Amino acid sequence: MLNSKKFITLILTTSFALTACGGGSNDNKAGTPATGNSGGNPAMVWVQGQFTPYLELAGQCSANQTGTTLIEKLWMRSWSNDTYLWYDEIIDRDPAPYSVSEYFDLLITNELSDSGNAKDVFHFSMPTDEWEQLNQSGASVGYGFNFQLINRDQNIERNVTVTYNEPGTPAATANIDRGAVIVEIDGVSVQNANDSTSIDILNAGLFPSETGKQTVFTIRDLGATADRDVTLTAQTIVSTPVQNIKTLQTTDGTVGYLQFNAHIATAERGLFDAFTTLSQAGVDDLILDVRYNGGGLLAMASQLSYMIAGETATANRTFESTRFNDKYPTKDPVTHETLTPMPFIDETLGFNSGLLAAGSALPTLDLERVYVLTTAGTCSASESIMNSLRGVDIEVIQIGGTTCGKPYGFYPTPNCDTTYFTIQFQGINDKGFGDYSDGLFPSSSPTLASEIPGCMLDDDLFHALGDTDERLLSAALYYRTNARCPATVASMAKVAATSEFIDDGYILKDPRNQTVIKNNRIITDIKGAL
Repeated sequence: MLNSKKFITLILTTSFALTACGGGSNDNKAGTPATGNSGGNPAMVWVQGQFTPYLELAGQCSANQTGTTLIEKLWMRSWSNDTYLWYDEIIDRDPAPYSVSEYFDLLITNELSDSGNAKDVFHFSMPTDEWEQLNQSGASVGYGFNFQLINRDQNIERNVTVTYNEPGTPAATANIDRGAVIVEIDGVSVQNANDSTSIDILNAGLFPSETGKQTVFTIRDLGATADRDVTLTAQTIVSTPVQNIKTLQTTDGTVGYLQFNAHIATAERGLFDAFTTLSQAGVDDLILDVRYNGGGLLAMASQLSYMIAGETATANRTFESTRFNDKYPTKDPVTHETLTPMPFIDETLGFNSGLLAAGSALPTLDLERVYVLTTAGTCSASESIMNSLRGVDIEVIQIGGTTCGKPYGFYPTPNCDTTYFTIQFQGINDKGFGDYSDGLFPSSSPTLASEIPGCMLDDDLFHALGDTDERLLSAALYYRTNARCPATVASMAKVAATSEFIDDGYILKDPRNQTVIKNNRIITDIKGAL
């Protein structure tokens, strides 16, 4: 049987001082694999409590016979012991009985947060070539639709509902739009599947691993009374992270709206163009829709925050400071540089130089407040935007659901064709706040530091994103005019898309158990580094 596993949203962050994805340097400081082999080195054995420096073990891989799987495991053990935020909470086990991936899964704290939840739910790995493709171009294998997945418990039926599609993809061509329910996958009922074989078919359809895979989806479109069958062929999907840039005319000014889905390299061009358009339109307020944004490049979050707040509000202020483990109170353990706060970045960085070169001044809106639309899929770098703007007294109004709760980050670190993600630091805003591991949540009468003025609302899958009748956008516009939530506020859904339910022992998940933004964008949150 498949074990239950929490779905979380991905966030990647990297430093404005580094190229994307924590790339290496000639001295291998960022953990780029070195070459060599064990050569019978007696250090290449496990001794409890003794750790060979991980740089001495890097790049010694079983696949190309430059090393062994034991050395690969010893590398990740030493790397974790040196850089993991809670390194002293890892049980030091003999790696021999475990595969490389199994051993990595054990190099994590088992402690709980103050609220009783698992302290670390953001620990994962993925093939390096997939990570590089995803981060640099937003490309992954799929059909082009993002979906909300709810696994069942005794009170809730299993459900897969499309939240949006990517332009120009098989899903968009087939008119599989927001609100469409996936009823069957290759003849297997989503709602009623109750054995491992059926669940495997559902997972294989929702999470294709190779281009060319054909899957038959039975779709019930929003408002339809009959189902239809659609055959989709998986392909490499290039996401459009910045969509739906609009100006909304109201009786008391012009409001900008922006759907922002991922902090990946290609988004820099989209954000630059979007804010240029909104700035030229002279918007009086901004509604930033990050309800499905699991995060991305932390430096991009800093750029976005600067474009919202402008030069005066951010001058000589900190976007985010970072705290590493107690071995490194003043130094970054990966770059080995002295810790300095990340500023609000006021220029382009050229994450994807083919789209936008570095060094251009960013457009700004110079706003004193921003409305942010959120769900449990709003994670990491997206949360940093909210937290860091509040740190410089920009008013943040939160409309929607509680965010995922990831004030942490990491450097994606490659070794032996796999890139590993383990929490290495905590982010703190200009006022010294970064304790929101249970999420940032809207409240009509906030009292806690993690509570933000706003309205707690369900996601609305019955209207298009950017439609002024869509529940979250409508509530933001109402709040802007009336300084309060609408009189009729829907309660939060019984289950968020990222919640964990036992599902009678069978739960839909990526069969590779990878926490990575794929075409569905519901799997995990990664937050990069300084």
